[in-house]
Amino acid sequence: MDTTERALQGRETAVTCRLFVAFELGEKNWKLSLGDGVRAPSRCAVPAGDTASVLSAITKARSRCHLHSDALVLSCYEAGRDGFWLHRWLTAQGIANLVVDSASIEVNRRARRAKTDRLDADKLLSMLMRYYAGEHRVWAVARVPSPEQEDERRLHRELERLRHERTAHINRIRSLLVLHNLRVDRVGGRNWARWWAEHALQLLPSLRAEIERECERLKLVIEQVKTLEADQERQVRSGAQPSVAALSRLTGVGTGSAWTLLKELFGWRKFRNRRELAASLGLAPTPYSSGTSETEQGISKAGNRRGRWLMVELAWSWLRFQPASQLSQWFRKRFADAGKRARRIGIVALARRLAIAFWRYVEHGEIPLGATLKTTRAVVGA
Repeated sequence: MDTTERALQGRETAVTCRLFVAFELGEKNWKLSLGDGVRAPSRCAVPAGDTASVLSAITKARSRCHLHSDALVLSCYEAGRDGFWLHRWLTAQGIANLVVDSASIEVNRRARRAKTDRLDADKLLSMLMRYYAGEHRVWAVARVPSPEQEDERRLHRELERLRHERTAHINRIRSLLVLHNLRVDRVGGRNWARWWAEHALQLLPSLRAEIERECERLKLVIEQVKTLEADQERQVRSGAQPSVAALSRLTGVGTGSAWTLLKELFGWRKFRNRRELAASLGLAPTPYSSGTSETEQGISKAGNRRGRWLMVELAWSWLRFQPASQLSQWFRKRFADAGKRARRIGIVALARRLAIAFWRYVEHGEIPLGATLKTTRAVVGA
């Protein structure tokens, strides 16, 4: 049960003596739309992050709607750059808040439609009223992690950004060198210093200085990547991350991959069935059927992009390192003799099945059939 359900437990929400508040969060200002479902909504703008002004606006709206000071307040805002701090603050004030997935909000399909922050806030307010009137599928409500769970996701996300930055610096150095027909196998590698000492004088001073500055930034990024990777390994080896250690015991699954899966999915989300897991990864099909027209639009890609990308990569790795497993045999039977396009489709299906197998392994200790562990290297469950 999440915080919103706990806040509403034991409280009557079917009556109209309650205040609805919708936030349209901007960088400088927040637009608020407030109403009780009977009168026309009131609107106001407050400075971004000004919690005192938010409370003042709620107090004025209560007075305008002739509501008691302890009347239930129900609010919502779209998930975005402000994260979850506002949700936690609203909950601490006794306000039942919902964080809504922006992509799930219905929009007018006209080619040209009016769109302003005020209209968006009014739309959120009307959908909030519909939600508490019983239309729970009017939008998708985001699951809010605890502060500790949110903080645990910082390490691997920073590591991901640093790796992208490392690649960007390497590509930039390569591009600058190619301008003078200089090509190197590995920028920043073991032999990079010697190669640079031999070829640096062939470049003009400004270009040479620019490449040296890029090299300095690349060196700093490489050091930070090594520090974070060592921190991951230290925590796993010390026993501070038992679930990560257990998942990384499967051959073909590294510490970094297991860490990401646990922190993004299995570590804090509770799935009731395999369909919920596939939907959270965006690995669910999206059929389009209308009348006699039936089309399969491919996977939805509506879930966690980090988990989805990682599961596809792990699926290819699983075929290489777990050839005797039941999942690898299923893939070879269905797609081994097919073309490239069919194999790309099949690897998505394998990624979905593999995610379900990992989930069962983490939750219930069920080792995938035919899989081997790194410690014993013995076939388990065949």
